[in-house]
Amino acid sequence: MCGRFDLHSETKVILREFRVDSFSTDYHPSYNIAPSRRIVIIKDDGKKHIVQCMWGFLPSWVKDPSMANKMINARAETVAEKPAFKDSFRHRRCLVVADGFFEWRRQGKRKMPVYVRLKSRSPIGFAGIYNTWTSPEGESICTCAIITTEANDLLEPIHDRMPAIIPKDGEDLWLDPHITEKERLMPLLRPYASEDMEMYDVSPLVNKPGYDSPEIIIPDKG
Repeated sequence: MCGRFDLHSETKVILREFRVDSFSTDYHPSYNIAPSRRIVIIKDDGKKHIVQCMWGFLPSWVKDPSMANKMINARAETVAEKPAFKDSFRHRRCLVVADGFFEWRRQGKRKMPVYVRLKSRSPIGFAGIYNTWTSPEGESICTCAIITTEANDLLEPIHDRMPAIIPKDGEDLWLDPHITEKERLMPLLRPYASEDMEMYDVSPLVNKPGYDSPEIIIPDKG
């Protein structure tokens, strides 16, 4: 699964990397993004827009917003069929913008955090789906889940899943709202190339969801 990630790139870098037409949200870098937080996503309605969305998916029929914490991820193998996700998979796909993500390596009885990013240190786009949920009070809220896939060779020793990272040459296809065929979309949800990624130990400070500082992603010397 993906349960924690970060985004700290400058706005101009995000705009350049994803060729975005507009950035219609207040953006604040965060080094420790946890579920239920506001995240930055890219969606396409004829033009690419960066907007804010809550991390935690809510189908239209859900009444209790706390259910979002149970649907922060959607499995690539079932996202096109599950009743909660299938309509968004066909019509409301997005990229969740990140610089990297965290996993935990078991060391004896402890779990120690590691940070995973591209070797190029460029921002990445996780495959995501979103839905606009309307609360009982009539408030419209963008909600989102990150799609996960099998781990690549880099991650496999510590976890069997990883976020599905959409390659640059597949981003336009993934975002295109006119493309709904599962056969065209599923090949994008494969494990990302291990040789293009790196992983290293970081401070246990990331275990505290409220702690948000650049030191979280500094390599831990032990």
